[in-house]
Amino acid sequence: MPCSVDQWYGTGKDSQGVRLKPILLIMTRAPQIGAAKRRLANDIGYTAAWRFHRNTLKQVSTKLARNPQWKLHMLVSPQRAARPSRNWPIRGCPHAQGKGDLGKRMLRGLNGFPRGVPVVLIGSDIPGVTRSIIRKAFSALKNRDAVFGPAQDGGYWLAGFSGRRKLWRPFYRVQWSTDKALADTLANFSHRQLALVDTLSDVDDGYSFRDQPNLL
Repeated sequence: MPCSVDQWYGTGKDSQGVRLKPILLIMTRAPQIGAAKRRLANDIGYTAAWRFHRNTLKQVSTKLARNPQWKLHMLVSPQRAARPSRNWPIRGCPHAQGKGDLGKRMLRGLNGFPRGVPVVLIGSDIPGVTRSIIRKAFSALKNRDAVFGPAQDGGYWLAGFSGRRKLWRPFYRVQWSTDKALADTLANFSHRQLALVDTLSDVDDGYSFRDQPNLL
């Protein structure tokens, strides 16, 4: 049976009463030819796009898993891919994103942990992400409700919630895959305390890929 986000709810502490670590989620599709990076595939070919997706997922996951300050989970699609497999670069059962548009799937992951546990979600196509930036995001959530990492194309590559309070419709009417995605999202947080971390480039097409040929 695929792992479900719904299995994550709990008390916020482990069986010994120790508070849970902050959660880092990598949101990704299964590394299969034709299953991910379709815009990129249209520009550089399906095989090259698959190699980029597979290599970047492995690089980012391996780099970010090596930190005792947070627990790394995979948030994956399609549903059938949410099983332990050699295709995934970290051990354990990846968790299914579930149904709905991007906002609904992100929210399911960000809200899928006990109250008070900070959660940061990133994409798998961000070669420039570093552990220091992730630390900065979690640090911001100590006194902010949410944190975002702007992308150079007007979207964002990172979203994080503090977990201290429920955020009402945070992704309402966001125009996904446009240069308005970040602005639309921030408009939903007009009465919340926010922080922004480093602006990075996500690789969605041939133009943004041209500086990353070493990941093929």
